[in-house]
Amino acid sequence: MQVITIPVGELKPFADNPKRHPENQMSALKKSLSEFGWTNPILITADKMVVAGHARLQAALELGFTEVPVITLDLPYEKAVAYVIADNRLAELAETDTETLAKLLQEIAEIPDFDFEAIGYTLDDVDGLLESITPMEVMEDEPPEVPEEAVTVFGDVWELGNHRLICGDSTDPDQVAKLLGEDKADMVFTDPPWNVNYGATKNPRWKQRSILNDAMETEDFREFMMASFSCMNQFSKDGCPTYVVMSAQEWGNMMLSLKENNYHWSSTIIWAKDRLVLSRKDYHTQYEPIWYGWKDGAPRLCQVEDRKQSDLWEFERPSASELHPTTKPVALVANAISNSSRQKGIVLDLFGGSGTTLIASHQLNRVCYTSELDPRYADVIIQRYVNLTGNRELKRNGEDFTWEEKREA
Repeated sequence: MQVITIPVGELKPFADNPKRHPENQMSALKKSLSEFGWTNPILITADKMVVAGHARLQAALELGFTEVPVITLDLPYEKAVAYVIADNRLAELAETDTETLAKLLQEIAEIPDFDFEAIGYTLDDVDGLLESITPMEVMEDEPPEVPEEAVTVFGDVWELGNHRLICGDSTDPDQVAKLLGEDKADMVFTDPPWNVNYGATKNPRWKQRSILNDAMETEDFREFMMASFSCMNQFSKDGCPTYVVMSAQEWGNMMLSLKENNYHWSSTIIWAKDRLVLSRKDYHTQYEPIWYGWKDGAPRLCQVEDRKQSDLWEFERPSASELHPTTKPVALVANAISNSSRQKGIVLDLFGGSGTTLIASHQLNRVCYTSELDPRYADVIIQRYVNLTGNRELKRNGEDFTWEEKREA
């Protein structure tokens, strides 16, 4: 069979073609033609009636093509009609090996700026398929002890594999810019100081360690939140899904600060713990509230696909409480990340703490950029990453750094 090129105006679409081509298919076809060119000629009869390739012809017309490649079939009218039906139906009878498809899409995902619509998929489709070959269970690791003296110094930028950590001030846009460079966050999960002076606790199970910025006057704390949320906004994409954990004591100030920084509130998620936290209050606390919404300016970048989820999240408290009294379980953070981001997306946490957001991101094939003000806790995050991955070959301010050797020096 010979492929020839003829003017599009000479072709006659089959008037009774039962297939309809919706807008999303036509958009994908046009992108495919632009990306790959003509790889599949239109099939026609001797009198130039289209037998197969109606959608390709329509896409070519919409793109302004004046000529198209064709193959002429030696078929009488009745068999040509039968082939129209066969061409449509036989493709529908194929079955897809989802695991193989997901692996191929994972390879394609390595191509910089590749437009998946050119192969007929949306980013949500691709992410769902990639998730199907990625184990969703995450490991609850044991955070290391906080060192008395830190290797990290204020201003350090660490590269932990694909992740980044800055020991810096989350209210300073210049320092946050050092962390993200030209990138912007696809999602935020963060747990700022609660302004409840946890470091002053007398609980014998918790070591006496102050949490920086955790004992301010209310107005000072509101200004602190305004500045940090301003940085968060500046370095997030429009529509960036955002989770902020906060104490009930400062919930009102947090809500106002987020609203003034152009964040849209959607839900208040309640983390219901398996056991209470002893306190001097009349009622011991057994929950933590989590603000959920997104940055204004666009619809949320990633919608929650599982429509059966509620705003009550039941996760066990981490058993290790000495490191930090507000440490979150990895599974809780992972639930937010898997709901509201895609594979290889950037997850931002400007209050790194013990590094749970980074640990969850790594296990879910996301990239975490995080900031931590306290050099000792920056060391905790690094050691926790090394313990999880076994990767000790890091970069510190752009220079190669073997963590174990330097850590033990």
